[in-house]
Amino acid sequence: MFVFIVRRLLFLPVVFFGVTLFIILLMQFLSPTQRAATYVRSEAQLRNIDAIIEQYGLNKGPHVQYWNWLKQVGQGNWGFSKATGEPVWASFKRRFPATLELAILSFIPTMLLGVWLGSASALNRDGFIDQVSRITSIFFWSLPVFVLAIWLLVIFYGGLGWFGLGQVTTAHSLEIIKPEFQRYTGFMTIDSLLNIRFDIFLDVINHMVLPIVTLVAIQSAQIVRIMRSSLLDTLTQDFVRTARAKGLAESIVNRKHALRNAIIPIITLGGFTIVGLLNGVVITETVFAYPGMGKWLADAAVQLDTASVMAGAVFTGILVVLANMLADVLYAVIDPRIRYN
Repeated sequence: MFVFIVRRLLFLPVVFFGVTLFIILLMQFLSPTQRAATYVRSEAQLRNIDAIIEQYGLNKGPHVQYWNWLKQVGQGNWGFSKATGEPVWASFKRRFPATLELAILSFIPTMLLGVWLGSASALNRDGFIDQVSRITSIFFWSLPVFVLAIWLLVIFYGGLGWFGLGQVTTAHSLEIIKPEFQRYTGFMTIDSLLNIRFDIFLDVINHMVLPIVTLVAIQSAQIVRIMRSSLLDTLTQDFVRTARAKGLAESIVNRKHALRNAIIPIITLGGFTIVGLLNGVVITETVFAYPGMGKWLADAAVQLDTASVMAGAVFTGILVVLANMLADVLYAVIDPRIRYN
């Protein structure tokens, strides 16, 4: 297992090279002036755009541009983000904790709800629970994210005046930027509790309700469908029939034998679900004005902010490799027949 993990980690530089080289090649469709915007940080630099083009070799071949970009990244310079008006790395450090916090608080109920409903649907095939679960899962999975998000926004925020947009209210945002408010983890829920500011904690939770409900409703729908299908297939396998023939209780057969094997496809799906959440769910964060990775990268794409797009692509590629590695490790934990030598 250790060798397997090391091999996967050694694959990360290959992913980094492939993703960044591909984007550099795509950027050749832009003019040197547009590519130079990655390095412009002030009005004075904008007036001397030709000097920047010459400095970074943006009028030369792709291999020269790629090498110059690698040298800048090696020095910790990922470029300047036009979307946020600050260095890309600073934007990433400020926005990633917000997205990670939202992802964790959405991922846990998504997986629990999806597995529970999918299992209950399969174990009560064609019953009332199964019918309701199938209808609701199909409805939410076929519903566009922005439609559900806008419905929730109109009903609860616009109509009832509940919850809110963004991460906190304006008053609390001014409290957060004060020096006395310590940012221990970057997670607003945890930091507000550590600062003994329960008012800010409740405000943060209040603003996260609608984004979390949107993500859980859409993401768990697919998990319900796949969990139901996987469990129904597992219940017809010979090893399940053998367990029943031995006289084991139905609850033990379902929990210890059927569910354990049926959940393997969910591990793969869960890995890609967390990748999507960590990469920033663009539509959800945009509709609810949540200051995370998704909204930042969406704004960057619209403004041709190539530095931010490059960083987002690298981040996504690394996440996919790590998620796949974690899924493969969990396979071996759940199914002892799987071994990586």
